[in-house]
Amino acid sequence: MPRWLIPVLILVVLIVIVEIYTFQAFKTISANKWIRFSFLALSIAVYIYFFVTILTYDRSKGQTPQFQMAMGVLLTFSIPKLFVILVLFGEDVYRWIVKAISAISSSETQPLVGRRKFISQLALGIASIPFMSFIYGIVQGKYNYKVIKYQLVFDDLPEAFDGYTITQISDIHSGSFTNKEKIQYGVDLINEQQSDLLLFTGDIVNNKADEMDNWIDVFAQLKAKEGKYAILGNHDYGDYMDWKSPEDKVKNFEDVKKIHQKIGFDLLLDEHRYLEKDGQQIALLGVENWGKGFNQAGDLAKASANIKKEDFKILMSHDPSHWQEKVKKDDFNYHLTLSGHTHGLQMGIEIPGFRFSPSQFVYKQWAGLYQEYGRYINVNRGFGYHAFPGRVGIWPEITVIELKKT
Repeated sequence: MPRWLIPVLILVVLIVIVEIYTFQAFKTISANKWIRFSFLALSIAVYIYFFVTILTYDRSKGQTPQFQMAMGVLLTFSIPKLFVILVLFGEDVYRWIVKAISAISSSETQPLVGRRKFISQLALGIASIPFMSFIYGIVQGKYNYKVIKYQLVFDDLPEAFDGYTITQISDIHSGSFTNKEKIQYGVDLINEQQSDLLLFTGDIVNNKADEMDNWIDVFAQLKAKEGKYAILGNHDYGDYMDWKSPEDKVKNFEDVKKIHQKIGFDLLLDEHRYLEKDGQQIALLGVENWGKGFNQAGDLAKASANIKKEDFKILMSHDPSHWQEKVKKDDFNYHLTLSGHTHGLQMGIEIPGFRFSPSQFVYKQWAGLYQEYGRYINVNRGFGYHAFPGRVGIWPEITVIELKKT
């Protein structure tokens, strides 16, 4: 038996269960066969569209906007159904408890009670919330840029850098873009921050350097008073698509690195730069991608060569698992690490006092600012989007950090 067959069978069983439960909800609230079977036909069409797309797309082109739209349609129609299952399964538990009590009681055993119309209406009403949220996320949410500001205080920050501002962006993923006007708005919003320093923490493309061709003129407009610096992310290495030859992949990687020069960024490849102000300095380090379970090209020791332990240090490292696994406990003392990579999975809930995203089951630091051992990491939620062509509750982020001295 092929190894892939069991996962496929499990997936098919899960799909059948999901569709049976959801169909039951429609069947309970409406006796109209056209409504029931129109829903069923729509569900089948969504699955056909998705599977035909993923089975026929050209892997030599990477994840195209067409592939991402198929993923978006599938998630938009599938995730709300999980809420239907949750409610109806709860009703099933209640129905079988009533049935069991009836079976052991002295009175006549009663048949299993039918589904209640109100419960099915409640299930579909609850499911409509994520459904509409996904529609909004695909149409507008992916452009709902948020400027998030932090003020970080350090006792060993050089006095000349008191009040120094850094804008961080991450995960541009230019191969996903389709709307130049919206992207221009995001770039203008970055420039409006008028920060001293602009730092980009990786994933400028999905896979191929030419994905950026139509966006060079837009991102070349990015400005910062004291300079613009960048690092690579896991997608910049071209590892997620098929190449005609190893030489093509190598050339693409070199072209990806050249993109940063075209838009005015100094790309740090396991390197550092000293930033000077009024005779004082801080160290800015950038490593290649290092991620748990991903490409581990980054060499922190190489980037830190000729830096003193007492220097104030800002580290750019794309994947926050690098901070978790290697950086936060390093006695060389990297004061502030800037990462991205997770996107917060581009879906979740963030309201005052409560945050949730499935991303937190994979990454301990999945979005926002964290502090351990007296050191900070900021995980930027990303400027662009990937795989799912939208954002639901986890909005694209522009981070502004002000450094302060005690």
